Formats: sequence, C-alpha cells, structure tokens
Amino acid sequence: MQNNTTTIHGAGLGLRRSLMTPLTERPDQAADFLEVAPENWIGIGGQLGKAFRALTERYPFVLHGLSLSIGGPSPLDEAFIRQVKAFMETHDIKIYSEHLSYCSDGGHLYDLMPIPFSEEAVSYVAERIKRVQDILGQRIAIENISYYATTGQQMAEIDFINAVLDEADCDLLLDVNNVYVNAANHGYEPLAFIKALPGERISYLHVAGHYREADDLIVDTHGAEVVDPVWQLLDQTYQQFGVIPTLLERDFNIPPLEELEPERNRIHQLQLQQEHNHVRCA
Repeated sequence: MQNNTTTIHGAGLGLRRSLMTPLTERPDQAADFLEVAPENWIGIGGQLGKAFRALTERYPFVLHGLSLSIGGPSPLDEAFIRQVKAFMETHDIKIYSEHLSYCSDGGHLYDLMPIPFSEEAVSYVAERIKRVQDILGQRIAIENISYYATTGQQMAEIDFINAVLDEADCDLLLDVNNVYVNAANHGYEPLAFIKALPGERISYLHVAGHYREADDLIVDTHGAEVVDPVWQLLDQTYQQFGVIPTLLERDFNIPPLEELEPERNRIHQLQLQQEHNHVRCA
C-alpha cells in the first residue's frame, strides 16, 4: 500500500473552530497544511460545513482520528471507517492517522488508554489495522501515545510499536512530545527511542506542549507552548531522518492565530536549517 507523506510538507496547524474565521479571512497561507479529527466534521453542513469546504480547497489536510479504538475489545466500527473514506474522497484528503491505543469498551471512555505491550496485543492490533487499511484502500498512520501506567507489559514500548508497524504494514505518526513525556515518566532516553524507529514509515510528526507536574511526572496536555528540550528533540529527529512534515498541536488554552505563528515559524527554521546542512554536506 502507498505511503502518502508526499501530499504534505512544511509546518502544519491543528484546525480548531476558534481558528476558522482567522484562517478564512487571512489572505496568505497561515500553515502548510491543517489537521482535523474526522469525528468533528463528518456530517457537518450549513455555513460551518461551507466554511470547512472552503478551507479544504485552500489547504492540504490530514485526518487525525479520536474514536477508532484500534486496540479496543469491541468490534471495529466499519460503518464509521466507510464514512471516513467518503469524507477523504469528498475533500481530497490523503492521510488518515489514529492513536495506538483504545478509547471504548461498550461505550466511549473519553481517554486514550494504553494497549498492553505484548505479542498477543501486537497480533490483535495489527489485524485490526489491516482491516481498516483494506476498507480505506490505503495505509494509515498510527501515533505513539503518552501513557502513565502499563498493564500486562511483556515487551518494551519501542519493540511493541515496531512490531505493530511491521506486522500491520502501516505508517507512523511520530509524536515527538509524547516520546519526551514517556521518556521522562518511564526512564528511558528519548533520542535512542527515536533512532530505533523505522524512519521510512514516518508519515508526519507532532510537537506540542505539556505540563510538568513533578520532576518524574510530565502530563501531556497540548495546552502550552513547546518547551526547549522538545524543540531540541525535534531537531535531532530531523538530523536522524531528514525533514519531515510537522504539525503544531494545541488543543487547550488556544491563543489567537498570530500567537501560534512563532512556534510554527520555529518548525520552519529547524527544517530550513536541516535542509541547509544537508546541502552543505552533500
């Protein structure tokens, strides 16, 4: 199946409804691509639906799902997956990503729960990913999540992720902030973790802010500015794999569009610096 990374480039933003009017009224491109959760937009009509369609005609989009529950015990919602496929076709969206987690068990749990790191879970999740890909007719990208406890762990996190990617033959949405958060909370070296991932499977990246609760506990909030160590880890990720499209996530405490620009520009600066270094070394 095809990897659709080449349909986007540069630095993207998560589209939130508070940003729709500023993005619509702005004459220039405020981002290289935008990301939305399909659950928030499938079936939306009226003026809001028209405004969304106008943005999909101006910007490349990616979908980042919230409710697929790829590791959950309940059967896959195949009707929803077909809705996602139709939505992607309508808006010419090429990339669909989801979380390597589960969020439902006979009903939505409203949180991203960690999947046990075990061989059994690898096979279970991989089969469900393959079914999603069969319905969509393309590969999807699975995101490494932040987590705070492990249950039934038989494998290291990195081994679990790599095994799922290999067995499912899917792509990876690499959340750099989640690597940093998990490394601090679970005591591993973040760059070593990233270096152990298959770079050829990375579809795009996420960076986001977090909250440091204590020296040994960071909470992934997406509600603050990106901290310097995460920027450094993003730069090291580019050094390892080359420039990859990168999205700035902000889900809470969302500032005006112009206040997000310095962080988006910082992504661009790191990308340009890496491209310059690559040319200089070639």
